[in-house]
Amino acid sequence: MKDQVIKNIIDTHLNKWVEDELNKLPIEIDPAMAGPVNEDDDDWNTWLPIPSTVTDAEIEDFEKQLGHKLPGDYKTFLKHRHFYELQIGEVSFCSHPVNTWRADLAEKIFEGYPTKYLLDKGYIPFADWSDWGLLCFDTNRNQQDHNYPVVLWDHELADEVEDRYDDFYDMAVKIGKE
Repeated sequence: MKDQVIKNIIDTHLNKWVEDELNKLPIEIDPAMAGPVNEDDDDWNTWLPIPSTVTDAEIEDFEKQLGHKLPGDYKTFLKHRHFYELQIGEVSFCSHPVNTWRADLAEKIFEGYPTKYLLDKGYIPFADWSDWGLLCFDTNRNQQDHNYPVVLWDHELADEVEDRYDDFYDMAVKIGKE
């Protein structure tokens, strides 16, 4: 049930992204995700969300690199669709392209802000909040199935976090209604 709710929220917002023709970027798009070519937008390429190819084995390998288990609901998110951009309300999720999703997520976690403020303190960033912070899993407060609370880390108050959501599912449902 929870898995389907998460998938429906993702699909609803990705469909809006495509319907509003916001699925264009000035970068090279992986051929598996490439949309129709628009001759009027020479520098912009259209991408389309596609079913995810992420496997349990890939997630387990990433978790080893990370040093933490990922929440079960977030794994559902990773295994549902590939996309280049997904914004729901104030939340902009990490890019999730078909062949580089892992590198993109690793870059956000390990190379975004210094790990001394985030990962070293047990916070795993997975999305941007507006233009001033990151949403992170708080691994210091482990819950069943590793569905950690989601906290907001403000880059201007690096030593503080603010509780935002009970877990990934709670976040998805609440932002999905915005």
